[in-house]
Amino acid sequence: MQVEHLDTSITERVEAIVRERMDGQAAGHGMDHVLRVLASARTIQADAGGDLMIVELAALLHDVGDAKFHEGRERSAEFAREILGGLGADGDVIEHVAHIVDNISFRKGVDASELSLEGKIVQDADRLDALGAVGIVRTIEYGAAFGQPFYLPDPGDAKTGVGHFHDKLFKLKDLLNTAAARRLAEQRESFMRTFLDQFLRECGARG
Repeated sequence: MQVEHLDTSITERVEAIVRERMDGQAAGHGMDHVLRVLASARTIQADAGGDLMIVELAALLHDVGDAKFHEGRERSAEFAREILGGLGADGDVIEHVAHIVDNISFRKGVDASELSLEGKIVQDADRLDALGAVGIVRTIEYGAAFGQPFYLPDPGDAKTGVGHFHDKLFKLKDLLNTAAARRLAEQRESFMRTFLDQFLRECGARG
């Protein structure tokens, strides 16, 4: 799908709206996260192809209605339609972007609908941001915001940041769609494993 008919400033206008809507949103899911996803999505798209405008718009809008900040209700697709419609975007573009943001999350799991190439690129960019040094910081930020400890010697059924590494983050590399994202993920996951090993040694959990 080509979108040359759109004003080239739409990405900038969407970014400004998203900045305003996400003001104060943190816990590793704020505007800084969105901009990193946008940058990674552009890098992956340069390698994998696809419609850059769709990629940029979906990257910017993918967390604008994150359920964690809307009483457990995911509203990103709803807000994407509202924002893009208000800017006069073509209906096909609006629905393409809305479909992407509604189906890229890890928690959607097997219930997610098949993604376009552009959707797979944005999904990969989003998942990459959960890995590496930034992924570690985001895990700690999320725990601090929602009362989840990073580490407990005997966690039992309690959720912890270290547990999150094993329950989700170390699974992401094998779920990536594109070769470019997998290359980036290799180094990031390796760094995380080195960090976790050192952390557990310092905590006396490893010899």
